[in-house]
Amino acid sequence: MNQKLVSVMQLLSAVCGVSSSVSYQYHFVNEEKSWTEAQSYCREIHTELATINNMEEMKNLNASLKDKTRHVWIGLEKGNTGKWLWSLADGNFHSEGDAHRNWSQGEPNNKGGKEFCVVMKKSDGTWADDSCEELHPFMCYDDKLILVNQNLTWREALRYCRDHHVDLVSVHSEEIQLWVKEVAQKASTDLVWLGLRHTCTQGFWYWVSGFSICYQNWAPGNGTGGEDCSSRGGQQWVSLPEDQKLNFICTTYGD
Repeated sequence: MNQKLVSVMQLLSAVCGVSSSVSYQYHFVNEEKSWTEAQSYCREIHTELATINNMEEMKNLNASLKDKTRHVWIGLEKGNTGKWLWSLADGNFHSEGDAHRNWSQGEPNNKGGKEFCVVMKKSDGTWADDSCEELHPFMCYDDKLILVNQNLTWREALRYCRDHHVDLVSVHSEEIQLWVKEVAQKASTDLVWLGLRHTCTQGFWYWVSGFSICYQNWAPGNGTGGEDCSSRGGQQWVSLPEDQKLNFICTTYGD
């Protein structure tokens, strides 16, 4: 059975030349909870309270809020250092930074000296600080890519992703490659499986997700169809026999 596969890291796009720069899938939860209760809910059912890293994610979150409610909790709070920090699913925090601040006029104002958590306004998507004990609906997110730190063959990895998530990842652009690169940093193997496979009978590589190969990132000497499967090394793709056991990256959503 002379077939080949590939592994790397990915994000999905439906059409050649169209890529997604949004790394999260947002979920509106219509239950009124305090900020801490909302955070616990998101961590248990999804990944974390909504985090915003760029304008594309801001637009995506605003679209998810359409026709929902007036204010929702997002994952921004004032840490012990006095700085606004985004809550992360691993229990850590990262700085709000300057690039994507979206405060309403006059905010944050720390009214009454006790407003240390942040809501997003449905009306215009701007932010306001509020008491963390106030009750609001909230936005959670799911990571679109999941690194699985298990060493499986390519077929086992494909089955795992389809049983527990959606599919093995497909990489369709340089932008997607960069997202996948970040996810793969925590892999326990030097290479990680991707959802790219080779068929010797017809002589071509294909993404098992069904997407066209619009972007390629082969390491020199790879991608010629000489091995059974491939994976990623040095941020490039290499072909490998499919019975090797590696970590892998799954997608958590369908297009």
